[in-house]
Amino acid sequence: MSLTRRDFAGRSALTGAGIVLAGSVGTLATAPNALASTDTESVGEDGKPTDRHGGVGYGPLVPDPKGLLALPAGFSYRVITYSGRTKLDSGEFTPSNHDGTSTFDGPRGATLLVNNHELKGPRADWKYPVPLTEGLVYDPGASGGCTVVEVRHDKVAEWVGVAGTSTNCAGGNTPWDTWLTCEETEDKAGQNGMTKDHGYVFEVDPVDRRRNRNPKPIKALGRYAHEAVVVDPKRGRLYLTEDASGPNGLLYRWTPPQGFEHGHGQLSTLAADAGALQAFKCFDSGGRFIDDLSRATRIGTVYGVDWVDVPDRDAKTVSVRKQFTDGQVTRARKLEGMWWGDGGVYIVSSYARTESPGQAHDGAVWFYDPKRRTLTLKVLLGVNPDPSKDGAFDGPDNITVSPYGGLVIAEDGEGVQHLFGATDSGRTYPIARNELNIGTEAEPAYSEFTGVTFSPDGRTLFANIQEPGIMLAITGPWKRQKRG
Repeated sequence: MSLTRRDFAGRSALTGAGIVLAGSVGTLATAPNALASTDTESVGEDGKPTDRHGGVGYGPLVPDPKGLLALPAGFSYRVITYSGRTKLDSGEFTPSNHDGTSTFDGPRGATLLVNNHELKGPRADWKYPVPLTEGLVYDPGASGGCTVVEVRHDKVAEWVGVAGTSTNCAGGNTPWDTWLTCEETEDKAGQNGMTKDHGYVFEVDPVDRRRNRNPKPIKALGRYAHEAVVVDPKRGRLYLTEDASGPNGLLYRWTPPQGFEHGHGQLSTLAADAGALQAFKCFDSGGRFIDDLSRATRIGTVYGVDWVDVPDRDAKTVSVRKQFTDGQVTRARKLEGMWWGDGGVYIVSSYARTESPGQAHDGAVWFYDPKRRTLTLKVLLGVNPDPSKDGAFDGPDNITVSPYGGLVIAEDGEGVQHLFGATDSGRTYPIARNELNIGTEAEPAYSEFTGVTFSPDGRTLFANIQEPGIMLAITGPWKRQKRG
């Protein structure tokens, strides 16, 4: 049933604080036009604190003598995989460009991780593409895919989960313990070395390798520049983000056909037009249509959400996001990571600039409540005037809900790159800083963080440095975060 503008306006008036346009609705970070606050101090190049707020977090970040990862005192890291250094079980080097990741319980106490490799275009363009393992290849012309990593005490093993896919970005896990890997591309057969159409979602089983043979795209979920996907474990719906511009991308919802039951490999058995694929359409409590999420300027802003059918989900002639006219759907720039938690979906929009009609920002996190069909702005980061300096956060990307409260977010901004936390009450704090300079001494450059996810027991935080492709396991004195 559609949540009409009149329903939303009436409900807003009746429930008062239950639905509001601004205020104290679970604020997680900074006010607009302000830099991200930091609740713990961060140590600068001179060894002195650059910021001190206290209250939450784990204290200052201590520079790493190995030049890889700065962490708070008492924390440590371990390199799990390193592209061009570590090897797969088959003998090839670990592929490069690590991206979205999730963890699963493995056999005999092991932790299994499925790791996306965001490799676009022909295989010849990459030194370490995902190997074309027999039986696991969708398109032999494509360079991307996933690897499965098994971590057991001091031993690490890695093998291919799926190969011959392209630009595997954030993805998402499922309640039945598989991984949905998303292609962030719209390349068709004959473009960029591809022999098949791309822009699909594929399912990877981390435990049973036999289930990954003869990979098939889940065409019912549409063909577009997929970023992330989450599954509503109660209602069975899937939510998917699109990282695209010209015009900006969309948030999608897929509703399974009546009688469909989720489970291992069931999505790939569906017909290409199975279920309903829809794009979101937002409006405020006055019934005014919202054309782009960048219109929101206050934390706590709440929009009602309706869903509009996608005309041609396989985008045979026109990209899905271009099939809608102005006024039909709501858009947002760089819709990136998502994670299910607290009964809904946390959704990242990494930034807004001139391609967006509203206010420029350096990152936003929204929360979609499927029961109330509302979208609430939880995090809003103002434009960072100097990303080369440590202390502020910008460009949120991959995201996870922390077992210790709040969120943990991977930074994909300009300049300095962090993993940072955000508490339920609106305070942020650093967890790690990338110190691997892939630029020059005169012009340093630092790759984004990706694949942030906790181990099933909550003791280890896994995260990736995308370039050259490094998976890290972070351990330390984790604690429940105060509200600040």
